[in-house]
Amino acid sequence: MPFAKGHGCQNSFLLLPDPAGRLDLTTDEIRRLADTHTGAGADGILRVVRCTAAPEAVAMAGTAEWFMDYRNADGSLGAMCGNGIRLFARYLVDAGHCSPGTLAIATRAGVRHVRVPPASDGAQGQVSVVMGSPAFPGPDHITLVAAGRRWPATHVDMGNPHAVVFVDDLADAGTLHVPPIAEPADAYPHGFTTEFVAVRGPGHLALRVHERGVGETRACGTGACAAVAAHRRRAHDTRAADYRVDLLGGRLHVAVAGDGTMTLAGPAVITAHGVIGLPGSEERTDPLSKLEGVR
Repeated sequence: MPFAKGHGCQNSFLLLPDPAGRLDLTTDEIRRLADTHTGAGADGILRVVRCTAAPEAVAMAGTAEWFMDYRNADGSLGAMCGNGIRLFARYLVDAGHCSPGTLAIATRAGVRHVRVPPASDGAQGQVSVVMGSPAFPGPDHITLVAAGRRWPATHVDMGNPHAVVFVDDLADAGTLHVPPIAEPADAYPHGFTTEFVAVRGPGHLALRVHERGVGETRACGTGACAAVAAHRRRAHDTRAADYRVDLLGGRLHVAVAGDGTMTLAGPAVITAHGVIGLPGSEERTDPLSKLEGVR
């Protein structure tokens, strides 16, 4: 079946064009596609499907044409992905499905508006998405355990759950080969992504991310927003401001409006197009023959 691959600040994704909604991938198939040995290797899988062809997105079809069916690398469902949706929009424009400008894209966290600049724009490929306002669902006292140490954590919801921890040095997080543990155990019933954050200066944060269902990733868009939200809450800051967020894969920008709405901006690059063998494809009919309007 056809695919595209790309990254947002080196946060990598596999895009599977399925406009008519005919693919029904199992958890195991998603895992194998995301794996570097059995698939193309990616931090997440993005199925590109029209809202009218996706039962969980039909209600949003009046607002958005396309639905981002996001899956974590372990096969679990994802509600929102800041870097993923920016790359998703870049793909739609590059593939000729949409014109440059502002696109409404449906996600499991609701409709998000993404701006893809035209080729002549001076933003040099920077794609931005209005992320909405962060929520702080609690509980108030969460402890995160990692690398043999314990830190207080803040639960920030950006359409997906985050545990944000402030550290003196990013190396304090250790290797991140083992997922951090949150206490109490029921604080995150659906799992969580962890941000270890170091404050570099006014409007400047640096972080490492252990992403739910993946492990340590080079970047996380919702994680960058969650880190900014937790930093502002800790400083009791409600002013409009712009932030630079440095990650292993590069720099993202988070702009916070006076009402708390966040806009995330950064690179979104399609790096490859091709055809990939679907796991178990020998038992299937050819999916390529079923797909319509694919570029």
